[in-house]
Amino acid sequence: MITVDAEPAPIAFNPRRAAVVIIDMQRDFLQPGGFGESLGNDVSLLARAIEPCRALLEAARRTGLAVIHTREGHRPDLSDAPPAKIERGAPSQRIGDAGPMGRILVRGEPGQDIIPELYPRVGEPVIDKPGKGAFYATDLQAVLLHRHVDVLIVCGVTTEVCVHTTVREANDRGYRCLVPGDCCASYFPEFHEVALRMIKAQGGIFGWVTDSEKIIAALGA
Repeated sequence: MITVDAEPAPIAFNPRRAAVVIIDMQRDFLQPGGFGESLGNDVSLLARAIEPCRALLEAARRTGLAVIHTREGHRPDLSDAPPAKIERGAPSQRIGDAGPMGRILVRGEPGQDIIPELYPRVGEPVIDKPGKGAFYATDLQAVLLHRHVDVLIVCGVTTEVCVHTTVREANDRGYRCLVPGDCCASYFPEFHEVALRMIKAQGGIFGWVTDSEKIIAALGA
C-alpha cells in the first residue's frame, strides 16, 4: 500500500491495483492545425500538462503501474459521430474535414494520434473513444476488470470535458479516482480550476485531487 497526499484527504491504495489513464493527449487537441485550434482555442495552453504527464508516466512505468491511453476519434465513415456533434458550433474545420494533420478527429489520421512525448509503449492499451467519456462505447471497463484495477489516476485534456466526464463515469462504476491537477489542462484556465474544485468538493464527491510530484514521491517511497 502507498499513501498519496491529496485533497480533501490523503488516499491509500495498492499500486498493483491502480492504473494511470492518460486522456486524449492527441495532436488534434495540443498542436496547431488540429480540432482544438479549429474551434478558436489557443492550443499552447494545453502544453503545461505535457511535462508533468511525462514525469508521471515514467514513474508509473518504472514501478509497474498499469498505463492506459485514450484517443477521441471516429470511424472514417463517421458512422459513430452523431450529426449533432459534427454540426455543433462554427469551427473553421469540422470533424471529418481534411486538415494539415489529416482528417479531423478521424481514427488512423496523424492528428488523431498521441503526441510523441507521451507515446504509448508496446503493451499499453490505447482506447479509441467516440465520445467525451472513456467508458462510453469502449472496452475500458473490460481492460480494467482484467487487470483487477480499482483506482484510476486520471490525467489529460481537457480538464472540464473529457477528464471530468471520465472521472464521473468511473465514480459511478465504483472506481476511486485520483486527479493530479498539473497533469491536466484546459483552453480555459478558469474552467480547469473550477473542474478540480468540483472533483474534491463535498468530501471528494467525484474523487481526490493532488499533483504529479506527490504521486511520484509516494511511488518512490
